[in-house]
Amino acid sequence: MNRCALMVRQLKTHPMEGVFLILGGAVLFFLFFPLFKMVALSSPMGLFDALRQREVSSAIWLTIYAALLATGVGLILGIPLAYLLARHSFPGKRLVEALIDVPIVVPHTAAGIALLFVFGQRFFLGKVFHAIGIDFVGEVAGIVIAMLFVSVPFLINSAKEGFKRVDVRLEKVARTLGASPLRAFFQVSLPLALGSILSGSVMMWARGISEFGAVLVLAYHPMIAPILVYERFESYGLDHARPVAVLLILLCVLMFIVFRTLAYRWERK
Repeated sequence: MNRCALMVRQLKTHPMEGVFLILGGAVLFFLFFPLFKMVALSSPMGLFDALRQREVSSAIWLTIYAALLATGVGLILGIPLAYLLARHSFPGKRLVEALIDVPIVVPHTAAGIALLFVFGQRFFLGKVFHAIGIDFVGEVAGIVIAMLFVSVPFLINSAKEGFKRVDVRLEKVARTLGASPLRAFFQVSLPLALGSILSGSVMMWARGISEFGAVLVLAYHPMIAPILVYERFESYGLDHARPVAVLLILLCVLMFIVFRTLAYRWERK
């Protein structure tokens, strides 16, 4: 009660903060209430029955697996680029940073078509991968590259900010003590930026799980959970799509909280 009274007194003293509180509350209501209502109106038995369906469980696990693979590839390819952008200035750097953000603003169905023109079997790179036994259209590899394309900017940008916060002098001290540039990177820069990298990885994984448009173009089958929700909604209506949607929301929220908490604790260390 004392805290509530103190808050009311502060809002009376600063009316602008009261207006901001109302507006902020409206945004939170808009973001939270639709998800809460959908989950609240779903019966536990209905969710359990849906999870027992092989089509549903396979789609959910495939979604998680493909998003993890995309995140792993993003870590391997994105961290070196993030480090270069954080440590060096060069002609065209602003253009490179802008290009990294392009997948965020491009409609994702258009992104899927663009990927199809590169990795489809009729095109050069698609033929090269096909020759070594890797196909993308209608395959898990297609799901992975679609998720990678739309989500890797989150990882690169977060890792770049993490490397910027690492004092360059620490790397120079490691070099004066005999460490090679690569060893200084792995023993100094990377551990100190790891919290930001983990946060970016969580965001990349979460964005990959939610991807729909690019995956729809490249690999309708095998079916991931967002596409299964869409197919059931189109074919059978809201009641058949809702249990799958709720399961996906609950799983994503739970794993997101766990991963985000671990990343936050590491960053505080």
